[in-house]
Amino acid sequence: MPSPPERQHSYDTLTLVHDGPLATITLNRPEKRNAISYELIDELLRALGEIEQSPAQIVILTGNGKAFCSGMDLDNLRSITGRTAEENRTDSATMAGLFRTLYEFPKVTIAAVNGPAIAGGCGLATLCDFTLASSDAKFGYTEVRIGFIPAIVSAFLLRQVGEKQARDLLLTGRIIDADEAQRLGLANEVVAPGTLLDRARDLAASLLQNSPASLVATKRLLKHYSSDELDSAIAAAVEENARIRTTADFREGISAFLEKRKPQWSGH
Repeated sequence: MPSPPERQHSYDTLTLVHDGPLATITLNRPEKRNAISYELIDELLRALGEIEQSPAQIVILTGNGKAFCSGMDLDNLRSITGRTAEENRTDSATMAGLFRTLYEFPKVTIAAVNGPAIAGGCGLATLCDFTLASSDAKFGYTEVRIGFIPAIVSAFLLRQVGEKQARDLLLTGRIIDADEAQRLGLANEVVAPGTLLDRARDLAASLLQNSPASLVATKRLLKHYSSDELDSAIAAAVEENARIRTTADFREGISAFLEKRKPQWSGH
């Protein structure tokens, strides 16, 4: 039987396309390097919810343009310094909810990382079940460079690469290439840029040869193993994320980043 026609749904910051058992989410703010805005967070959660209720069995997450996701949107950064403690806590909890939704999603997820995946964008890229990286992709948790803290992602990163490697990445804020990301365990495979989506679809086709019930059950079991530990870790991360936003270094880091100058840290 021929496969059903593709169905495309309307979003402002991303596209969601269903093609039989495969759903593809494409972050679609190329002019902003697919930066994470509050609207994108809401729409990504909505798209994942839609997929969860659909017949799709596999999800591909990728980006439009030269970047996968460059981290937080500049307009969002400007607004953060004026937020109340409760608003900061709510923001942190929302981002934690997005990361955990992706990490524990009941259907198999494949990140096709087409370019830089930085800060929160690195979280989106590495929390999928499979991370395929274009050879020109970059990865980095750069929060400490702007007086921020990679709080929420640290709970997941420790499980993925181990403590020593996580400390390196989180404390230096350094950006690594795709080959190093693969060596550290952040990426499963590095492929030529022009073959990235084809490779993601090939992987999806291979996964679709497996029992759908077995895939769902395996993911449910993996979620069970990590659930209690993540509850505690994420609760602590949300508080630290909100707390750092009240510091002088955070305000200075954001100002320096937006003004494209070197920050003058006070240590407070």
